[in-house]
Amino acid sequence: MRKLLVIIILLVIIGLIFLGMMSFEEPEYKTGYESGAYSVRFYDERIVVQTAVGRGDSGFGKLFNYISGANKESLKIDMTTPVTESDSGGEMVMQFYLPAKFNKSNVPTPTDDRVEISVIEAGYFAVARYSGRSTDKNFYEHLDKLKSELTKDEVAILGPSIKATYNGPFTPPQLRRNEAMYPIEWKD
Repeated sequence: MRKLLVIIILLVIIGLIFLGMMSFEEPEYKTGYESGAYSVRFYDERIVVQTAVGRGDSGFGKLFNYISGANKESLKIDMTTPVTESDSGGEMVMQFYLPAKFNKSNVPTPTDDRVEISVIEAGYFAVARYSGRSTDKNFYEHLDKLKSELTKDEVAILGPSIKATYNGPFTPPQLRRNEAMYPIEWKD
């Protein structure tokens, strides 16, 4: 009985440590509007590291290498969420948001030519949150609903859609947080 209690306590401690490791910095935002279908968020300017996504190459490895020290400063950078994907002029681009402590003047320079630093300008985004796997099918299902609601509400979409994923691949689908987003024109 005592061994079982010790094992349970150890599993709880390991679980708490694992959960603590899974909390990542997210970009701050202000919510300007909420409906049952979507919310409108205002994000300040954000610094990202990004790469083109090619056939058979999700881009994740290149970005992970950058935050793991593959930059001219050999600086390890904390992982943040979400990881985003969007269409940028006909090619898919994956982005990691950099921690808030970085700005245009102190961001480490990538050593891989396929990785670049970019700035996402401040603005409003319509966001539909959903759970489940971050498959394209699940994303486009929620994106279509979001677009339909924005059209119904006469909200102008200003750019391509964004797929935002917040959890790792081992998170159970029902506990996952995903978002379909559009940059929009919004008046407070």
